[in-house]
Amino acid sequence: MEQLIGLVLKDRYELVRELGRNPGRRTYLALDRHRYEQVILKLLLFGLDMTWDDFKLFEREAAVLQTLDHPGIPRYLDFFDVETPVLRGFALVQTYIEAQSLAAWLAAGRVFSEADLETLADRLLDILVYLHTRQPPVIHRDIKPTNILLGDRSGHELGNVYLIDFGAVQTAISGATRTVVGTYGYMPPEQFGGKTVPATDLYALGMTLIYLASGIPPINSPNTICTLSFNGLLP
Repeated sequence: MEQLIGLVLKDRYELVRELGRNPGRRTYLALDRHRYEQVILKLLLFGLDMTWDDFKLFEREAAVLQTLDHPGIPRYLDFFDVETPVLRGFALVQTYIEAQSLAAWLAAGRVFSEADLETLADRLLDILVYLHTRQPPVIHRDIKPTNILLGDRSGHELGNVYLIDFGAVQTAISGATRTVVGTYGYMPPEQFGGKTVPATDLYALGMTLIYLASGIPPINSPNTICTLSFNGLLP
């Protein structure tokens, strides 16, 4: 899909750089030529690897983002059909956040102190309280280091914290869904059966904090949650 770079969608959004890809999906840094600012543009493409569940999740992500207004969550900007000579599908546009993921910080060698982890937990819990107290509650379902952004440190401040990628989001109208999504190592056992509740996100946050504290990815140490304590980081 490298040939898509430079393509302008809706006579407005110019694709600048690919940021990620999954089956049927592409994520790009794009330029909004009307407002001359960078945005994030997600594409769901028609093709052999696109499923009906992919469409439902993509549509749900757009619908849920339209209802959210929190400084730690990207803002919804646009949603539209895409039909060009080279691709067909749907596009979701949201605000661009100039920050690196926790995964990128770890790869760069950053070490998080206990105070850092306490601050990080507090700020992420603030976002989760906002999501979980909505009616119906909004459950992210895929909290992990790649989906948490952290801005540059300012003095002794940790930096701004953001929760991104609501592609797995679920509104908890009921306690179960047939669509099982998430990331192994960060998912509680019941999530494998399609059941998600607000505590699902707390488990994933806990595993993320343990990873940051220990340096051991959950997938490499499935018993980590039993052998390490949260040291008061979670209530």
